[in-house]
Amino acid sequence: MDLKATIRTLPNWPIEGVMFRDITTLLQDPAAFKEAINRFYDRYRTMKIDKIVGIDARGLIFGAPLAYKLEVGFVPVRKKGKIPFRTIGAAYSLEYGESMVEIHEDAILKGERVVVVDDLIATGGTVKATIDLVEKLGGEVVECAFVIDLPDLKGREKIRDYKMFALMEFEGE
Repeated sequence: MDLKATIRTLPNWPIEGVMFRDITTLLQDPAAFKEAINRFYDRYRTMKIDKIVGIDARGLIFGAPLAYKLEVGFVPVRKKGKIPFRTIGAAYSLEYGESMVEIHEDAILKGERVVVVDDLIATGGTVKATIDLVEKLGGEVVECAFVIDLPDLKGREKIRDYKMFALMEFEGE
């Protein structure tokens, strides 16, 4: 199945000059959504993984069913103020300012092996902040997994010390 064909492209959204890659069309197609989860599963099923860490918001959509299928724990990383209980946070830069993601302070145990999942990697700020949180808790990031890689935005450079996998790329488009 050509998963790339299930992604809707919206030119000039949310601002002029941006080619927005909309995954909702993939999610609306049950065969495509199943195929995406199965491709991630096939990649990680033989690796020793303790937890899947899904990044708010769309990484949660792919991370939770992957964790279920792998029979491992699932840990959400959310935007600041969205998680109850005690958390730790990591800031990351946006084009105009800064944002923060948080994780429960007891979500990952020392030595646990995790895969970080998000819908796409653009500039890499959110995934790098998530990696920092996992490592601060003592976890080991086995790999970062994405549905879409936007290589022109150079997100890989922020996580070059980590393995990365993407189901598809939209380069120069």
